[in-house]
Amino acid sequence: MNGFTIRGLHLKEDFDAVSLLYAGIWGSEPGSSPLSAEAMRALAYAGNYVAGAYEDSRLVGASVAFFGEPIGISLHSHITGAVMGRGVGLALKTHQRQWAMVRHLRRITWTYDPLIRRNAYFNLVKLGARPKEYLTSFYGAMDDAINSGDESDRVLAVWDLTAPSPPAMSELPAGAAHGVRDHEGRPDTAETDAETVLIDLPDDIESLRRTDPVAAMAWRLAVRRTLGGLLAEGARVVGFHERRRYVVRRPTTRS
Repeated sequence: MNGFTIRGLHLKEDFDAVSLLYAGIWGSEPGSSPLSAEAMRALAYAGNYVAGAYEDSRLVGASVAFFGEPIGISLHSHITGAVMGRGVGLALKTHQRQWAMVRHLRRITWTYDPLIRRNAYFNLVKLGARPKEYLTSFYGAMDDAINSGDESDRVLAVWDLTAPSPPAMSELPAGAAHGVRDHEGRPDTAETDAETVLIDLPDDIESLRRTDPVAAMAWRLAVRRTLGGLLAEGARVVGFHERRRYVVRRPTTRS
């Protein structure tokens, strides 16, 4: 686990520490953590997944997941937070995967903000999960430092634990066309009937929310319309190219 110790949590002081860690990561007040110690204790007691990552006895990450539909098949990962740039997130997801497989589960799902490039790269390329559904304003208004000033759109990612990881995409399919293109920091949208549609993401949506909220909202609406529309039509995200764009393939029609 890259030098980290990861273990299931069961003590109140552990849950208190995770709640404080989450508050620090999301920029919330200590009493307004994204997940309370009490909720974590109840979830762990009921047999769900609550784990912490430690480096030299210091908490550096944590993840909370609960059983979902279909029962006996799926685990829903509600929140994972970790110190950035250390490999903690990958270590936690690997541990979570092993935990799920021991219990004969076949998939793990979670939601993430489709505009955050590093999260999209981590989910699609590092883990091999795939977006399945676009969820508009899923959590409603959020006032933490990461999400404040934007709508809480999410995509549902599905990680198939029984399938081999898809290969990384180095080249684009022939005939691919942009549905959303980054043009000098702003989204440029275009209608296309191409089988493969490319959807660029902004360089840093979190900074853009602070420095140019109008541009940030333009990105939100462009990706919502294009990616959300394609997923609703049954299209599949098949890759994430050059760490900056979704590659989406429309369903083929047969006569």
